Amino acid sequence: MNRENAWNLLTEYTKTDSLIKHALAVSAAMREYAKWFHQDEDYWEIVDLLHDFDYEKYPDAENHPYRGREILEKEGYPKEMRDAIMGHAAYTGVKRETLLAKTLFAVDELAGFVIAVALVRPSKNILEVEPSSVRKKLKTPAFAAKVNREEIRQGIAELGVDETEHIQRVIDALKSIAPKLGLAGQ
Repeated sequence: MNRENAWNLLTEYTKTDSLIKHALAVSAAMREYAKWFHQDEDYWEIVDLLHDFDYEKYPDAENHPYRGREILEKEGYPKEMRDAIMGHAAYTGVKRETLLAKTLFAVDELAGFVIAVALVRPSKNILEVEPSSVRKKLKTPAFAAKVNREEIRQGIAELGVDETEHIQRVIDALKSIAPKLGLAGQ
């Protein structure tokens, strides 16, 4: 179980550039949190590379992330990882009991939302995104309407972090991989 194997599994099932970028974004945010919580950054990154690896093949709630969990179990991934991945989808009913699971839930939707905020800027540069602009866009229901704002709020509450600090931490993580995400500006 290492990053290379996780990457290979991700890219075996996921071909869409936007889903690959989402996995990278969530992975970067989780590495940032792993550092902050003094956890194993590599372990957390693997979970996040794989949290949606089955989504392209199984995009409906009846299958995602259930099929992914089955595949990961066959591949020998630990129960803690599989449970965190199941818990990131609120509709599964799997409780987020570990710090890993709570953090994945807290960063998943927000990472995508922060990317959307960066992409509407004329420069498309994540370096220009501030927590205040993210908070303002969160209050605009028509902006990135598919992003579940209640899950963002719930994730912050479950993780027990300050909203502004959480948003800043995710922004900082995305800045660290801006070129990979296409957010380094034009």
